[in-house]
Amino acid sequence: MASGGNPNLPGAPSQPRPPHPQQQPPPGASPATPMTHLRPPSLAGSPFQSLFHTPPSQNPAFQIHMGATSSPQTPFMAAAAAAVASQSAKRPPQKPPVRPPAPGSASAASMAAAYKAAAAAAAAGSSGGVDLTPAARRNNKKRKLPEKQLPDRVAALLPESALYTQLLEFEARVDAALARKKVDIQEALKTPPSLQRTLRIYVFNTFANQGPPDPPTWSLKIIGRVLEDGAEMDPASVVPKHNPAYPKFSQFFRRVTIALDQTLYPENPLIVWENARSAAPQEGFEVKRKGDKEFVANIRLEMNYSPEKFRLSQPLMEVLGVEVDTRARVIAALWQYIKAKKLQNPNDPSFFMCDPQLKKVFGEDKLKFAMLSQKISQHLSAPPPINLEHKIKLSGNGAAGSACYDVLVDVPFPLQKEMMAFLANTEKHKDIEACDEVISASIKKIHEHRRRRAFFLGFSQSPVEFINALIASQSKDLKLVAGEANRNIEKERRADFYDQPWVEDAVIRFLNRKPANEGPGGGAGGS
Repeated sequence: MASGGNPNLPGAPSQPRPPHPQQQPPPGASPATPMTHLRPPSLAGSPFQSLFHTPPSQNPAFQIHMGATSSPQTPFMAAAAAAVASQSAKRPPQKPPVRPPAPGSASAASMAAAYKAAAAAAAAGSSGGVDLTPAARRNNKKRKLPEKQLPDRVAALLPESALYTQLLEFEARVDAALARKKVDIQEALKTPPSLQRTLRIYVFNTFANQGPPDPPTWSLKIIGRVLEDGAEMDPASVVPKHNPAYPKFSQFFRRVTIALDQTLYPENPLIVWENARSAAPQEGFEVKRKGDKEFVANIRLEMNYSPEKFRLSQPLMEVLGVEVDTRARVIAALWQYIKAKKLQNPNDPSFFMCDPQLKKVFGEDKLKFAMLSQKISQHLSAPPPINLEHKIKLSGNGAAGSACYDVLVDVPFPLQKEMMAFLANTEKHKDIEACDEVISASIKKIHEHRRRRAFFLGFSQSPVEFINALIASQSKDLKLVAGEANRNIEKERRADFYDQPWVEDAVIRFLNRKPANEGPGGGAGGS
């Protein structure tokens, strides 16, 4: 009977326990039959043995609810364990569950009713577990808890769960700190910082076959490198190696125009390269032609500044001492100039006084800071292109006419790629997801063991009432499955049940459904 009520109850009987002192039969009563088949077996070797017989002790982290699947502690977990070691050592041991009063006591009826409700809830579960919580709290259990959270009723059974709760709080603080850093990096990447570096442009030409019998040729090369301290030089030439952290040479230009001698090359004297039409960035430019006569080639370089730079007017150039710069740096330089000269109006800080040099720029005695950006726009214009001249030499050894030109350019911050890679990696946490899955599976096992513990605890406190309530609940569920939930067997036993007005109509319908070979005298109709 017990095995049919709950499949979790083992079939092998165990040694009977001595009766409770309050459960002794009264004098003169017949001796009670020992119900050894209803007693739970020994819990030795059970997965939840420690929940019944082992007093609270200082076990390693996750010893109970992680089992063999627990992994070595991470540095975060080790730090949290050390932080709460002193608190866990002082945790008072919990009291064991108190046995209910004997069946003959005054509260036995109320306890039996509680066990009936618990057994009814146990029969509805697939694992046969029992939830002994009141109905009001069971309704709240419909809310889905986070997978990594332990309810209070489970934490009360596991003293070691205090350490797990501390780890969850520590993890929440770490996640919050990472989220803040991620937002800071995202905001910084919206306006990426830049560094000023020197772009050195190398212009030279090579030649070959200037004597008979092969046709003479020459090549004009324009190569650039971003200079930095400790750059390694190419042993084959004076051009240093390209640093992959910096953009390639062609990315610094919007347009490159090379004009050859029109008398020597009338068909195609103008060579134009545009960045918008380029398929991929290049480390340099090279022009090859046939010829044996020297001439001067004109090179026009239109810079592709990022951020955009402007040429300053002559009055503003005299104040700041720069010729080409970005708008933000021009405004910052003006503020430093005003601050150094103490030109800010002490009575109204929103204004600044113009000294003779600033008066040449703005044409006013005083100016409002809010108008500074608008006034500066009148003194900013497009930067001029870089014009170079290179003489194509066809004599000498090696590269001929080598020349170097330095230009200040803005390059992205070196750690920008690493910051973007960090943001991309924060979205993918395979190791963390795997650990979360292990924790979630372990918590499911904890809930399963808690239900099994509640089941056996209710059975041990009142076996007869518990089994009766369990069988009643199972019978009710069986009726639901069979479609007999609305039938009341007790009412059907009474004769008054068949005196109702609908009985006559029901009998006629029933007789009409009988086969034709059965008359009213046979079967139900003749009774």
